[in-house]
Amino acid sequence: MKIAILNKEGNSTNRSVELTDSVFGIDPNDHAIYLDVKQYLANQRQGTHKSKQRNEIAGSTKKLHKQKGTGGARKGSIKSPLLRGGGRIFGPQPRDYSFKLNKKVKSLARLSALSYKAKENNIVVLEDFSFDAPKTKFYTDFLNNLKLSDKKTLFIVGDSNKNLYLSSRNLSGTKVVAASDINTYDILKANCLIISESAIVKMENILSSN
Repeated sequence: MKIAILNKEGNSTNRSVELTDSVFGIDPNDHAIYLDVKQYLANQRQGTHKSKQRNEIAGSTKKLHKQKGTGGARKGSIKSPLLRGGGRIFGPQPRDYSFKLNKKVKSLARLSALSYKAKENNIVVLEDFSFDAPKTKFYTDFLNNLKLSDKKTLFIVGDSNKNLYLSSRNLSGTKVVAASDINTYDILKANCLIISESAIVKMENILSSN
């Protein structure tokens, strides 16, 4: 699949790049995508939720009233889960939500997500560039030139680019990431992928070797 290479002004450079079918043209595996996204979201959870059980509640253990003859239910302690302010039955406890996923499944999920974007023609390839200084206006003008200011975008660069990252940081709906750090969730969340020339080569090298 051939895609024209644009410059940061959104104009054609009269050059094109061939996207490898083994990375951008596979038959997508939806279940692999589901598992990878599920793992990514699970890893974002802190798992610090906690409620007190009856043995952790501050209060007297004195029996509230005699067992029989009151006409009401038996109550052994003010810390009973059945009373207001008592402990909670089977409440949440701190836990680790992360789980293991094979590297080949994660790689297949990324390939599937990239292939979906390629089939939908939601990939833009740019020649490598950088900003002279970190400035949000530079990045907004750049998105306007590409007519992508109203879409969620993921900009994949070959190596970490500090000025590009800092220029985009204050904007919602856009993200700059190195080719070695891409994940399935970010790819699917974006309406359009912006990929630099050097990132294409790196992504194909990384994903083809897995």
